[in-house]
Amino acid sequence: MMERNHKPLKKSTVPMASQDGYPSKSQDENIVSTSFVDVLTKKLDAFYRLSRPYAWTSIIIGIVSTSLLPVETLADLTPTFLIEVLKSIVPTLTMNIFVAAINQLSDIEIDKVNKPNLPLASGDISIGEGIAIAIISTLTSLAMGVLLRSPPLVIALVIRWIVGAAYSIDLPLLRWKASPLMAVVAIIILNGINVLPYFVHFQKYVLGRHLVFTKPLLFSVIFMGIFSVVLAFLKDIPDVEGDKEFGIRTLPMILGKERVFSISISMLLLAYGGAALAGVSSPLLLCKLVTMIGHSVLGFILWCRAQTVDLSNTKSTYSFFIFIFQLYYAEFFLMHFVR
Repeated sequence: MMERNHKPLKKSTVPMASQDGYPSKSQDENIVSTSFVDVLTKKLDAFYRLSRPYAWTSIIIGIVSTSLLPVETLADLTPTFLIEVLKSIVPTLTMNIFVAAINQLSDIEIDKVNKPNLPLASGDISIGEGIAIAIISTLTSLAMGVLLRSPPLVIALVIRWIVGAAYSIDLPLLRWKASPLMAVVAIIILNGINVLPYFVHFQKYVLGRHLVFTKPLLFSVIFMGIFSVVLAFLKDIPDVEGDKEFGIRTLPMILGKERVFSISISMLLLAYGGAALAGVSSPLLLCKLVTMIGHSVLGFILWCRAQTVDLSNTKSTYSFFIFIFQLYYAEFFLMHFVR
């Protein structure tokens, strides 16, 4: 007999299941939905890591800075101008995804030693998916460039594609990264000389002016060229072990990490010294002070930071490489004061 105080079970306490004991349709849908979200989240994270976001920062800052070089007055900074800047950034970022993808596709075995967290090396992205990303990013980038009807911009994108492929793909006359000289040439082209097509794009096709190579432009090409050489030297220091295992002759393997590091720091310190001296000739007091003091301070910070690097520690050398990229970003600001 039921006791008077006994309460019947509430419906909410009974697990929902079909009569045959299997989960209900709604439970199946929830499981599938959760699984899909998890897979999508992991793939997006893997894609993010494949695209090397620190390079995005360099591209965005570089294009924005280069777009300002031909600007003469504040009246040039119209909403249309800003939209054109955005239009040039998007296809460049898209093409850089190809560069990152083709590099990682070509270096899967090496990256398993040097950078096992990269998505292709870790298996988070399959080889087929990597190839698809490379193809789609190339076609999308070139299509956007053509639609903008700017030959210099299309040339800049094609240069990035050619150099990115030549740097990584293991075919006769290619695989430039295996040659210390060609590796430097590739990075100089991408980070230094490739500023020129973007300058022409903004000066002639966006602002509608006659082509004139200004002093800040020439300074930026030379200074960024030196920076590119240093980046090419330093980027291989953290990867010595993997490169040695796979027979890739980089400059740190040939000359030693200590010597390459010393040469790189000396080159940058000389560049900062030259830039500070260049500020002396500026006719404007503000430009003179910013150029001289700015480059002197950055040179001092570089020297102090270099004293703390442990060349036997991969994390330490990679951290310093990222620090050099931050100095590279700062130069995109300072170069506008060179007059």
